[in-house]
Amino acid sequence: MFAIIQSGGRQVKVTPGEIVTVDRVHVEQGQEVTVEQVLLVGTDGGEVLVGAPFVTGARVIGTIAGESRGPKIRVFKKKRRKGMRRTKGHRATYTRIQVKDILV
Repeated sequence: MFAIIQSGGRQVKVTPGEIVTVDRVHVEQGQEVTVEQVLLVGTDGGEVLVGAPFVTGARVIGTIAGESRGPKIRVFKKKRRKGMRRTKGHRATYTRIQVKDILV
């Protein structure tokens, strides 16, 4: 069984027992989290449930396994012959979720 969920504006494919990385969720480590924005569910029998936009009654249950940080992104801007140089950086924080179950 698998599901495609929407989290942080992105779509993520999840299966039970898998650890997935999503944008930061403000929940403490070890707490249980429920995602109700399920776009698609595929069962073991080959049946596929597609939502418009979400599958009604479908949920993905998991626990927070921790947080991690993505790579540092450097943004450098320069205007030639003007002496203008600017450097900015960004590093996103992600949350790891251990998927327990997919309920339809």
